[in-house]
Amino acid sequence: MNVRSQVAMVFHLDKCIGCHTCSIACKNIWTDRPGTEYMWWNNVETKPGTGFPTQWEDQEKYSGGWEVRDGKLQLKSTSKEKTVFNIFHNPHMPTMDDYYEPWTYDYQHLFDAPEGPDQPTARPISMVTGELIQIQAGPNWDDDLGGSPVYAQNDPNLKGLTPDQQQQLFAVERLVFFYFPRICNHCLNPACVAACPSGALYKRGEDGIVLVDQNRCRGWRACVAACPYKKMFYNWNTGKSEKCILCFPRLETGQAPACFHSCVGRIRYLGNVLYDASRIEEVAKLPDEQLVEGHRSLILDPHDPEVIYEARKNGIHDSVIETAQRSPVYQFVKVWKIALPPHIEYRTMPMLFYVPPMAPVMANRDAGAVNGVSGDLFHDIEQSRVPMKFLANLFGAGHEAKVRYALRKQKAVRWYRRALTVGDVEMSVAERMLREADSSPEEAEAIYRLTSLCTFEDRFVIPPMHREEAIQMLEDPLAHKQSVGFGFTTGPRRGM
Repeated sequence: MNVRSQVAMVFHLDKCIGCHTCSIACKNIWTDRPGTEYMWWNNVETKPGTGFPTQWEDQEKYSGGWEVRDGKLQLKSTSKEKTVFNIFHNPHMPTMDDYYEPWTYDYQHLFDAPEGPDQPTARPISMVTGELIQIQAGPNWDDDLGGSPVYAQNDPNLKGLTPDQQQQLFAVERLVFFYFPRICNHCLNPACVAACPSGALYKRGEDGIVLVDQNRCRGWRACVAACPYKKMFYNWNTGKSEKCILCFPRLETGQAPACFHSCVGRIRYLGNVLYDASRIEEVAKLPDEQLVEGHRSLILDPHDPEVIYEARKNGIHDSVIETAQRSPVYQFVKVWKIALPPHIEYRTMPMLFYVPPMAPVMANRDAGAVNGVSGDLFHDIEQSRVPMKFLANLFGAGHEAKVRYALRKQKAVRWYRRALTVGDVEMSVAERMLREADSSPEEAEAIYRLTSLCTFEDRFVIPPMHREEAIQMLEDPLAHKQSVGFGFTTGPRRGM
């Protein structure tokens, strides 16, 4: 057993309001420099939708992540042989059209425009060419367009849905969508790290955060193609790759990352978990239907004396073990089992988990009345406007059982609390729902408190970083924010 500590995250999608405050907070801190105009380390997508960059989930197009070939775990996008031929051209790279051409506005025209019959406007100017452009896409171009036949129907997660289900999903009277915020998953088995020919990408041993050393990066961009979530970006100004650094300068001072701290809906949770690094390859090779449970099995019980012994033996400080015992991520993922990894079939073992959203029921009209009642207490889970298969493609590698389990438990908790506070639901019915959802009143109360009444300290249990044990940080990170995470002693610059 090789016990290590990893900073992990949970996003509760049922609470996300799509305000994009997280994206702007990240943008203002980390990607306000030349060459980063198109970068969004944090972005919020609308599902169904194509996302950013366009159709990033279509691995037939991008070949990101891992696959099991002849019993071996191999990268889809590259190999030792392909590296030589793709080093100056990678056919699986997203293009500017897949992102968008960054633009600003000709604000001066508002002041310099000659007198005329119409109000002058600030016209869009390309930040690449400096010329007038017609905007064709943006970082969240399909925002709130869940039923759009132009965007939503191209969502790769619609694969496997029947034509009737797809038609129902896009019917105006049944229109539904939900928000899907994304950052780098800081995976246990990161494809970006494995693909880098220069070894510039690395995973910090003390907390699992994946970073780029700009002094070693040569801008070959194999990482961009290899990352199936497309959270690696290329800075055209410095000629280097960049990515989300999980605001580790903030974490090292006990503060939550900027996107977490600023979240209006309080959907974000952060804490460290202990995991068995010796089993990563074994789990990554499992069949698709076993990946979710296999991924959970990597996370160890921080209260287990054997785990604690092995953790101490591996140099993990007692204070880090103590925060793992209080981690909200451990509760959501391992104890309650209502948080699921996104696209686990990519086999990168992401350490960002999502609580799937509850959706409105697919009701029908009968003689002018809406009829959505059924003898099955969980009928609305099966008849929701977002088909179970769609959510399964997103969070269950195409298999519905894990998603159904999470949604049933969420509904049971809602009904239990409704019986307690409103009283229009009989307690016997609520308790029966809890039993059928594999829960109990005590667990329901704990879930309710962590999702509805959580304090800042409940949501963010930040482990001590013990940077005194590391030798990498040679400068004050807050005084050198443009170099932190990219190069420790010098800022990023173009060239070798």
